[in-house]
Amino acid sequence: MRKPSVDIITMGCSKNLVDSEQLYGLFEANGYRVTHDSDTVQGDIAVVNTCGFIEDAKQESIDTILELAQAKSEGRLKKLYVMGCLSERYLADLEKEIPEVDGWYGKFNYRQLVKDLGRVEVLENVPRHITTPRHYAYLKIAEGCDRHCAYCAIPIITGKHQSRPMQDILDEVRWLVSQGTKEFQVIAQELTYYGVDIDGQQHVAELIAQMADIEGVEWIRLHYAYPAHFPWELLKVMREKQNVCNYLDIALQHISDNMLTRMRRHVTREETYELIRRMRREVPGIHIRTTLMVGFPGETDEDFRELIDFTKWARFERMGAFAYSEEDGTYAAEHYQDDVPADVKQQRLDKLMRVQQRISAELESEKVGQTLRVIIDRQEGDWYVGRTEFCSPEVDPEVLLPAAEQLTVGEFYDARITGAEEFDIYATTRI
Repeated sequence: MRKPSVDIITMGCSKNLVDSEQLYGLFEANGYRVTHDSDTVQGDIAVVNTCGFIEDAKQESIDTILELAQAKSEGRLKKLYVMGCLSERYLADLEKEIPEVDGWYGKFNYRQLVKDLGRVEVLENVPRHITTPRHYAYLKIAEGCDRHCAYCAIPIITGKHQSRPMQDILDEVRWLVSQGTKEFQVIAQELTYYGVDIDGQQHVAELIAQMADIEGVEWIRLHYAYPAHFPWELLKVMREKQNVCNYLDIALQHISDNMLTRMRRHVTREETYELIRRMRREVPGIHIRTTLMVGFPGETDEDFRELIDFTKWARFERMGAFAYSEEDGTYAAEHYQDDVPADVKQQRLDKLMRVQQRISAELESEKVGQTLRVIIDRQEGDWYVGRTEFCSPEVDPEVLLPAAEQLTVGEFYDARITGAEEFDIYATTRI
């Protein structure tokens, strides 16, 4: 008897994507036909892996669930299941509000869904099905977070930090290399905390060094570091291992001591300035990606001016920003009044991004004339689309090379940068 087909829809971050890939592998190992993020409902069963981080992401998840519930009511879908962060956090409310959903699962019990659907042949030690282009993959090294920043609901959803055993991670890297993966986006809610829950020590530098020594690992890129108690030995690994990209994603959120204290970031303005100085000193050419927040409760005009001045000084190669939104259950929601008006938040956000756009444009234009190593992700019409070591998939500028150069997707090339715009870089391999 044919098993139903399944369409998995992933909302939110790359950490969710890894969970979806693990679920995909489980379904596939048990004989289901599986698709991921299809444009239209294709399967007998839809599984929505939700995000519950901020209001916009929650609303997008809810809208997707409602859309699929409508498809079910119209007979275009037989069963609808929901998993992930949103249902982990709001299970009781969601069950009441959206009864069309056939089953709700949280962040960690999604394997139960496969069992609940019928006879299971295999449930453990199943490799995930990679949904990204074969040459790169996301590698999750930990779950949860112990930081408890005032605005953040992640610890409420995912619980305490839990590091994966190092040998398990290294074994997965070797398996991924055997499948054709060359580039690894190392992810965790807080990767610099890796190992602390095991023996009280930070082991992320050791982990990355061992990963870098695995044959076939071409690029390693690091996401979601934390500024307090930064493990300086990680910079040494980045500097000495050629396949560890000179790229670090580290969310700083703010710079004024007033805001950093109210946000419960456990770092000061001066420590943050010294962090950036030392990173640039110890890893020449490093590209720093950060996230900043405006409109946190109590943010004054002076606090915001400090943030603008800091952004101009730091000249981040990559920067995103967002306006504060109150999240249920967080320290800020329980102890502060959301007192910055919405229009002020938006004005501050717009101004901050205008400053950063000028900086980004200037920094990208400085690459014109340089020869950089580029990996090709795909072909679109008259262009190959690739990235340098300074560009993470989906969030950073892409490199466009003429299709006439007849390149191969998934391969590396030395390319001369010929032009730069705000979001795209132009290059040629005909050096």
